[in-house]
Amino acid sequence: MAKSKYPITPAVRFLRSKGIDFKPHTYAYSDRGGANQAAQALKVPANRVVKTLVMETDNRVLFLMLMHGDREVSTRQLARVIGRKKVIPAAPATAERCTGCRVGGISPFATRDRLPVYLEESILVLESVFINGGKRGFLVEIDPAVLTGPLDGVAVKAAAS
Repeated sequence: MAKSKYPITPAVRFLRSKGIDFKPHTYAYSDRGGANQAAQALKVPANRVVKTLVMETDNRVLFLMLMHGDREVSTRQLARVIGRKKVIPAAPATAERCTGCRVGGISPFATRDRLPVYLEESILVLESVFINGGKRGFLVEIDPAVLTGPLDGVAVKAAAS
């Protein structure tokens, strides 16, 4: 049986270099499809697809926020949890510049600039999650513990009610 082909991105190289087990998944990407489109294509619940969002604080510090595909970030709650007055999504051009990936293909692994990572705490109770592998239409399935281990992610409660 032939191996399925998938892109060898900086994120894949990062996962391999750390000896992290992952399962690659590709799907037909479309603009504005988002996590729900990926979940439908892979036939998995949207809460198991994790979005990688580039956020910016009131003092212009960039960071990543990982959130369930079917949930939104409460920027007010997130700002409070990380000790800032305000948090907003970064402009797409800024997100692409600091990660080295196009919007829709941003992975928390191997970003161009080293960014702090926060993740919704309920992600950690899932058996596995599907997160962007560094290219549009490419997700990797991993153990969510990877997000706090090698990524040094900090679990927070910031999902909008």
